[in-house]
Amino acid sequence: MYSFLTTSPWPDYELIDSGNFQKLERFGRYVLSRPEPQAVWDPHLPASEWQRAHATFTREKGANAATERGQWKLKPGMAEQWVISYERPDGLKLRFRLGLSSFKHVGLFPEQDPNWQFIYEQTQKRRAAKPRVLNMFAYTGGATLAARAAGADVTHLDSVKQVNFWARDNMEASNLDGVRWLVEDAFKYVQREVKRGNKYQGLILDPPAYGRGPNGEKWQLEDQLNEMLKLCRELLDPEDHFYVINLYSIGFSALILDNLMETIYAPFGKQREIGEIYLQDQGLRKLPLGTFCRFAN
Repeated sequence: MYSFLTTSPWPDYELIDSGNFQKLERFGRYVLSRPEPQAVWDPHLPASEWQRAHATFTREKGANAATERGQWKLKPGMAEQWVISYERPDGLKLRFRLGLSSFKHVGLFPEQDPNWQFIYEQTQKRRAAKPRVLNMFAYTGGATLAARAAGADVTHLDSVKQVNFWARDNMEASNLDGVRWLVEDAFKYVQREVKRGNKYQGLILDPPAYGRGPNGEKWQLEDQLNEMLKLCRELLDPEDHFYVINLYSIGFSALILDNLMETIYAPFGKQREIGEIYLQDQGLRKLPLGTFCRFAN
């Protein structure tokens, strides 16, 4: 089933406007302006509204869109770190510490809200059995915390130690504990888990277009994704499972992901949901922010 996912109303976040390769967002009390390569249209709001942003990110001269390295221009009173709340009618309540990084990120991808809800719901269904969940390329842990809040035994894996510290802060701010933290190369770790014969009831993957492991291991999405998905198939409990994958690389359409999932996971995901994730701004433009696939039995 092909579908589109977007964030449901969330008091502490909104996409205000997008256009001219930028996006204007509110996180809690602060409004930020950041680059967005897929916002190719004109903004809905006048420039005066964009100039009200508390922080504006400017890419370094000569930096390409892939690295996004640059710097923030802050107005007086703008905090470099702050906390926002996330609460849903189904009982999921989380808190996230945000901060201004030199790569335009703030420590949160709000468009993942529908997947957090899916993970929470699927984990709750299995709560009595305390399902094992592996979250790979896990960043600051939104999906990790959704699974843990529903009672899962969660392993959070990211290759960057500082990012794991950030995710741990989010766990503590959300009054949770018990997550297993790993600073590992995801590909090597999955290979070892397959050899050990381990199984998981939940698998979550959010691989970047490229990256480095803690020991300099190279990750290239187009070169390794096919093999990575095959390995993950061996980790998935065939009797009881849920699965979520996101891809942010512009070059990977939902059709490419659908072909991969059909070839590799046909015995598992007979009711696969696949498509695009987007955010809608106040001008009703839909900003695409990646492709996804998810299924459960």
